[in-house]
Amino acid sequence: MVHVLIVDDEEEMRDLISMYLQNSGYRTSEAEGYKQLQDEFLKDEKDEPDLILLDIMLSGMDGFEICGKIREKSNVPIIFLSAKGEEWDKVKGLRLGADDYIVKPFSPGELVARIDAVLRRSVSNKNEAVMEHGDFLMDEEQRKLTVGGDEVLLTYKEFELLKVMMKHPGKVFSRESLLEKVWDMAYQGGLRTVDTHIKTLRMKIGEEAGRYIQTVWGCGYKFEVPK
Repeated sequence: MVHVLIVDDEEEMRDLISMYLQNSGYRTSEAEGYKQLQDEFLKDEKDEPDLILLDIMLSGMDGFEICGKIREKSNVPIIFLSAKGEEWDKVKGLRLGADDYIVKPFSPGELVARIDAVLRRSVSNKNEAVMEHGDFLMDEEQRKLTVGGDEVLLTYKEFELLKVMMKHPGKVFSRESLLEKVWDMAYQGGLRTVDTHIKTLRMKIGEEAGRYIQTVWGCGYKFEVPK
């Protein structure tokens, strides 16, 4: 049974979301903040939830900070919950490595649909073979990337973006296509989100390896081993 962890400092909200999800067949657990999250769920990878619903406006450490802490150790899918719907908050959350952003109030149907979509993306390729192109070696099952023998730590979205391109070396992907494949059709972040993630990805892998991710002006991006 899929395990969803709800992080919110309002007990009534946690109970309400738990009821929604349990009625849809999910197993749920709750944490009111980072300390409880860390103590009970992040110490042992075997106890890691399949997905985390993370409120932004928390007392103490806020959801943005918690997301950053989680991403230092785990690629578990994260969906932000917030009463704030400003575009900058959404962009900030996604840049930190979240997989989706839901604005309160939301319907039970929308919540379940968003969770299902994120989980489908996160588990669809767990058992596929390791990909190796030039200096790049990607292990999808372990969600591990090495470049020139050195491990490179990526956020969930960065990993997914690179994976899409590595599966089809030489193929040019438009920004619209990458947005649809890595995020989803309902995501409203815009095409700049793709450009921002490409830029960050190149910075992480280094200037030399960054040549593998090529800009095709007027079209989009492709992954190709330099000649």
